[in-house]
Amino acid sequence: MKAIQLLYAENIIVRHEGSAHQHLMFSMAVQHLAVEKLVEVYWAGEDGVWRILPAEYRSSIGQQREIWCAEAFFSLAVEDVPLPGDIQFALHYRTAGKDCWDNNGGYNYAINADSGGRIGDDFPVLNIDFQPALRPGQQYYPITVAVRHSLRPKQVYVQWTRDHWRETQTSACFFRRKHWDKLLGSNARNPNRYDCGIWITHLNVGDAFRVEYAIGCETAGGTLWDNNLSANYLARRERLKILTLNLHCYQEENQSSKFAQVAKAINDLNADIVCLQEVGELWNHGSGDWHSNAGRIIKDQLAQPYHHQGDWSHLGFQKYMEGCAILSKYPFVFHDSGYVSPVRDVHDIHSRKVVMAQVDVPYMGFVNVFSVHLSWWNAGFREQLENLMGWAEQRHSGPVVATFLCGDFNNAVGSEGYRLAAERYEDQFLRANAAGLVSDHDQRIDYIFMKKGNHLKAVTARMLFTEPDYGRVSDHPGVYAEFEPA
Repeated sequence: MKAIQLLYAENIIVRHEGSAHQHLMFSMAVQHLAVEKLVEVYWAGEDGVWRILPAEYRSSIGQQREIWCAEAFFSLAVEDVPLPGDIQFALHYRTAGKDCWDNNGGYNYAINADSGGRIGDDFPVLNIDFQPALRPGQQYYPITVAVRHSLRPKQVYVQWTRDHWRETQTSACFFRRKHWDKLLGSNARNPNRYDCGIWITHLNVGDAFRVEYAIGCETAGGTLWDNNLSANYLARRERLKILTLNLHCYQEENQSSKFAQVAKAINDLNADIVCLQEVGELWNHGSGDWHSNAGRIIKDQLAQPYHHQGDWSHLGFQKYMEGCAILSKYPFVFHDSGYVSPVRDVHDIHSRKVVMAQVDVPYMGFVNVFSVHLSWWNAGFREQLENLMGWAEQRHSGPVVATFLCGDFNNAVGSEGYRLAAERYEDQFLRANAAGLVSDHDQRIDYIFMKKGNHLKAVTARMLFTEPDYGRVSDHPGVYAEFEPA
């Protein structure tokens, strides 16, 4: 496997409304040797001046490989600056103190102005415009395929699925001789002098969460495939992202900066649903003080609007209303709150109220979420958990695809309380990271539990607000997980 390798390059003159623009595009496969890496294109136009064009990460491709792309645009509207015209180029990759090149065996690559595209030498069939994201509302997914015309392809097609290959569909690709002219007003030929022919199609993905596919090309010598190095191509919608965190009820130093750090993490992660516990608000003789509500303060620092639902359980630290809250990017279909403890005295810390909400997650369905803060095992945990799970079971009906219990359970991994919860609900941090295996060193008491047999799966999860990951903001770490349809 080469450290860096040309996939595809393009040199097009775009002609629209009397003006001309030159577009250069380079796509390359990079071996993932280290996290930190520099990928760039060295190129020169007809003026002979060498320039450096930075490349950016596009997506993963197969095992331990990534696609990186670089683009540049030039316009004749810029006075006294000619278009680059014909170019020559080489690819450079620096990582782990090592420099790697793909420079066509020392001769550099070349591609003429307005000639269309050039495929890397090792690729007879290539998906040249892979898009890993399905956008909101997108129902048709475009695919552009470059094929070596000398292979005399009989047909090019895409085999694809919406449901992990339980059902398979085949869509034909079409060859348009005037592809570049119709697309961009370019004079580039299809096929061109670099033996590159362009085929296109659109997959009707509808409201599917994901689409997997491979590209086949039938020739006289057999069928050639581009199947992403046997991994197949995958495009998907945004995953459901859930974060849970116990805020420690205003007991932190530099509290304002820590609220801001929580908001920063939510913004960076683009979390969909945030479950908060020990949400503090000034007691104010039992009347509360919305201005000081920790959930509201965090919500007001978020980059996009979130819906808020919260309720309080008891007096905390002799000064605060203390309770739970849920923040959601999606509107609440309905929400509720209620005591799961037999004790309902607001002056007793074992009075425990849970907040729940149902949201309709795009491309997944209805999800029930409970923001939970339960007592210790010897302070009523069993009864609180049984009440909570009974309530969750009642709400889990009709089109609900998943029910989540998120928060502070005050029972460590492997404890009797944990095992009781795990009989019907699964620890999603373990599911995403270690196939459900419990470690003797795991001291977590905060969890994202999902009802067993539900229709979502955790694909990644991590502890958040630890020293290396956004820093400590509470006496509890947070838990963050991302979910897809199973």
